[in-house]
Amino acid sequence: MDRYEPLRRRTIALVGLMGVGKSSVGRRLATALSLPFRDADTEVEAAAGRTIPEIFAALGEPAFRDGERRVIARLLEGPPIVMATGGGAFMSAETRDLIKARAVSIWLKADLEVLARRVSRKETRPLLIGKDPAEVLREQAAARYSTYAEADIVVETGDTAHHLTVATVIAALAAHLGEPAA
Repeated sequence: MDRYEPLRRRTIALVGLMGVGKSSVGRRLATALSLPFRDADTEVEAAAGRTIPEIFAALGEPAFRDGERRVIARLLEGPPIVMATGGGAFMSAETRDLIKARAVSIWLKADLEVLARRVSRKETRPLLIGKDPAEVLREQAAARYSTYAEADIVVETGDTAHHLTVATVIAALAAHLGEPAA
């Protein structure tokens, strides 16, 4: 048995605000653990045949969240993966309950100024269109942090390189699962 085998028994679901690195850290974590990686947002786009901004514009956020919940439920029915969830996915009680039942949830948390700098580089985030990213993130943090705190594990990512965050996540996951340090 390799040292990471115990960490591959359940899906690992990354939660947190936009820009925290759920997708980029998730890809690297999946590679380190030899697990498949799935980005829930990408899977929603594939299922809908539209981009997330197109879904928001045509159908609204509630329709997007419904599709997101169904996609995450489908992903959780399969074999273990590393899954990056959308920033709002864990806010749905139904989705959160599914994740709690079928996965280990990890809240990636970073300073809001770091996140604002990161999300300002992209114009593909529907919740930021025409708004101040720092203000949106402050509002989301106020609304979401108490729910994100229900995650099994919290990892402060700071503004560090992704490989360091992956190492921290692996150590926290091993400690949570009662395994020797990986």
